[in-house]
Formats: sequence, C-alpha cells, structure tokens
Amino acid sequence: MPRRRPATAARPRHRIDWTDTETPMNAHSMPDADVASSGVAAEELKQFVERIERLEEEKAGLQGDIKDVMLELKGRGFDVKAVRTILRLRKKDHSERQEEEAILELYMQALGMA
Repeated sequence: MPRRRPATAARPRHRIDWTDTETPMNAHSMPDADVASSGVAAEELKQFVERIERLEEEKAGLQGDIKDVMLELKGRGFDVKAVRTILRLRKKDHSERQEEEAILELYMQALGMA
C-alpha cells in the first residue's frame, strides 16, 4: 500500500518569479510590424463586434414583433401556451415527434394517467 503524505506536509508550489523575466510586451515595446498587424486585428475585431451588436438589435426587434403577434393571438381567444407547443413540435422531424409521443404515452400508462 503506498504511503500518503501527511496533511500538514508542505507541497512544493510552482510560482513564477517575475523579477527574473523580461518586461512584458506592450504596444510601445512591440516591433513596428507587430503593431501594424495588431492594428489590423483590432480593426477586424471591432468590425465583428459591431456586426454582432447590429444583429442583436435586429434580434430584439424580431422578439418584440413575435411578442406582439402572441398578444394579438391571445386577444383573439387562442391559447398562447398551446400555440408555443405547436411551434416547438413543428420544428421537429415527424419520426422524432412520434417517438416522443410514444414514450409519453408509455409513461402515462405506467402512471395510470391514460
């Protein structure tokens, strides 16, 4: 049986001694080629972020439109919860939906609910 180290024994820790390392690189210490390439990368990153922000705004607008349609649906006397269930089911493949329904029916029978 292997011997275990007592809980009080100090384990060696791996620490970085920053006094022995070079000064970290920053934009002022980078060679000119690296600054230019990081500028290109920064501009590309900015474009991606702005694109995502525009899409998020569009998404929020669409979600607002869906909410308005659901309120209209409810105002016309339809059950919103049932419509949401139908929307979820329509996204599924027919065979996947049949399998889920069969499992649900089996469980309901096992619980005496059918």
